Amino acid sequence: MTQPMRLAKYLGHAGICSRRQASRLIDEGKVSVNGQPANHIDHVTTADHILVEGKKVTGPAPKVLYAYHKPVGIDCKLKADAPDSLIHHLPSGERVYPIGRLDKDSRGLLLLTNDGELCQRLIHPDHHVEKEYWVEVDRPLDSTFCQTMASGIPIDGQLTLPCQVSLLTPTRFKIVLKQGLNRQIRKMAKFCGYRVIDLYRVRIAGFELDSKAIGEDQYHAISQSELKLD
Repeated sequence: MTQPMRLAKYLGHAGICSRRQASRLIDEGKVSVNGQPANHIDHVTTADHILVEGKKVTGPAPKVLYAYHKPVGIDCKLKADAPDSLIHHLPSGERVYPIGRLDKDSRGLLLLTNDGELCQRLIHPDHHVEKEYWVEVDRPLDSTFCQTMASGIPIDGQLTLPCQVSLLTPTRFKIVLKQGLNRQIRKMAKFCGYRVIDLYRVRIAGFELDSKAIGEDQYHAISQSELKLD
């Protein structure tokens, strides 16, 4: 690559991490360019000598995408010294990272990739990518629950966007979100007086977890076209 590219974008193309994670690593002083601490405004090419946490970045890698069935108990933070970290469950031989997160107490579909552009497209709020969850709560839901949840709930100083909510059983509901606030569904349910006891993500964009019959703690290579983003 001879055309200079913004450093964070380059690291995304190289399969190191997402742009957001790259910016964080630059802030933390963990990236250098040609022997100097990296700066957010740096533009680089494959001719530059780039290190991330002491490891050389060799340039763009072939893009891969996996669907992973995350069990409860795995933390999506990639910390090698944490026994419950997702880093110990990633495909071997390839440097991939999760697109967004699924909290430790939740389970279901998690996408893994080394494609920074795809990651940006899926997590940026402007793109409104749907994510579907099936949620079990601690007691029977009342008749106003779905309407209240769907119209917006105040959490963390803001009102959640309108969403789709429908009952599956007396204690279970389906919710489709186009935003991803921290522990959003749990906080929304708590506001309505319920405690979430099981949160299962079944779909991201147009890809459904059960379409590949992926067992817990297993992953399956998929194509970007299966996400049906267009």
